[in-house]
Amino acid sequence: QVQLVESGGGLVQTGGSLRLSCAASGRTFSNYAMGWFRQAPGKEREFVAYITWSGDSTRYADSVKGRFTISRDNAKNTVYLQMNSLKPEDTAVYYCAVSKYGSTLFTRITQYDYWGQGTQVTVSS
Repeated sequence: QVQLVESGGGLVQTGGSLRLSCAASGRTFSNYAMGWFRQAPGKEREFVAYITWSGDSTRYADSVKGRFTISRDNAKNTVYLQMNSLKPEDTAVYYCAVSKYGSTLFTRITQYDYWGQGTQVTVSS
């Protein structure tokens, strides 16, 4: 069992930045791939970013590419999402998730085994 706790959300103006953190319990965190997803009101949860267990490979949704950066610190059992040049359309609840075995289908919710409770990000225009 892995427990995930997100933090770092908040209210920011257009063009601003936030860094989300996701702290994981468990000694095997470093074995897992990780993902960030988001869900806006009335919309489905969507993929944002993915990082392999070692951190040597990352993937992004086209909508955030060049603005968001996913990273991890396995010594701290934490994955981060640095969000720059934020836009109102980035407003959503952001979730981190564990993929125990990693997957080439990393954009799919079904490939993830554990989820955090989410943190709200609101970008004002």
